[in-house]
Amino acid sequence: MTYAIQAEGLVKSFGETRALNGVSLSARAGSVLGVLGPNGAGKTTAVRVLATLIQPEGGHATVGGYDVVKDAHQVRQLIGLTGQYAGVDEMLTGVENLLLIGRLLGMPKAEARGRAEELLERFDLWDARDRAAKTYSGGMRRRLDLAASLVGRPAVLYLDEPTTGLDPRSRNGLWDIVRDLTGEGVTVLLTTQYLEEADQLADDIVVIDRGTVIAEGTPDQLKMQAGGQRLEVRPGKDSDTETTKLVLADLTGAIPEIHGGLVSVPIKDTAIMPVAVRKLEEAGVAVEELALRKSSLDEVFFALTGHTATDETTDDDIKEGAGV
Repeated sequence: MTYAIQAEGLVKSFGETRALNGVSLSARAGSVLGVLGPNGAGKTTAVRVLATLIQPEGGHATVGGYDVVKDAHQVRQLIGLTGQYAGVDEMLTGVENLLLIGRLLGMPKAEARGRAEELLERFDLWDARDRAAKTYSGGMRRRLDLAASLVGRPAVLYLDEPTTGLDPRSRNGLWDIVRDLTGEGVTVLLTTQYLEEADQLADDIVVIDRGTVIAEGTPDQLKMQAGGQRLEVRPGKDSDTETTKLVLADLTGAIPEIHGGLVSVPIKDTAIMPVAVRKLEEAGVAVEELALRKSSLDEVFFALTGHTATDETTDDDIKEGAGV
């Protein structure tokens, strides 16, 4: 198996904050590796190490077979990077932004213009090509930023929380672009705290919490760790919700969750469903809705860490957000 990215035991500190505490991860060529974690988990720090922007204090990493410390120049020729915030020049037009990148990469002027026009078409920005980027919407700026990271035709693309602040339509548009890129053989490392995003895009996932990898695998493998499947029951009467919770807890040995009158509990064997129906009938509960579904990545994350992916903030947020 060919790996485009390999990292082992990465360590990085900022003052007393240990941003990376022995992080190891790998991304298969032509796939999407999702790196999940709350704010301050160390995701951006890992990207900055892999992009040669900072050096680790321990461990080592390679991109395309090149060491990120010893062969930084070769690594930079292989990668593209889109950070958490659009990094376009707002005073330049869309086409001028991409031309600038092309010329900085050493492209002849004609080649740089051709690549800029190609990307503006691809990212649905052609009609706005001669407008200053400051007039673009958030989604348009994000697309222009992503286009800028692709001017040099990178083999490996880092997307660091690329859909932060985007509306659902713009987010879905970026998802489609990522799928197209991997279809062309580009390897994508995607950091996100939107677990639905990782579920939609990632072939493999690494979960980081407090600078440490706490789980890894495919989305389905991680879901199995959180119980695999969940039984959901909606009682006909709101007054029966607590009884339903007690019956399911006694039957499964797990603690059910209640959301909007729907009682949900993880199960390991679907054969428990008819037993649950019988037990609820014996308890006098009329069932209005009964369903079986896979665990979500949100539930996986909560099962692994004891908190959701967006409810924690640490001092590392300040350092990572400031580009340390």
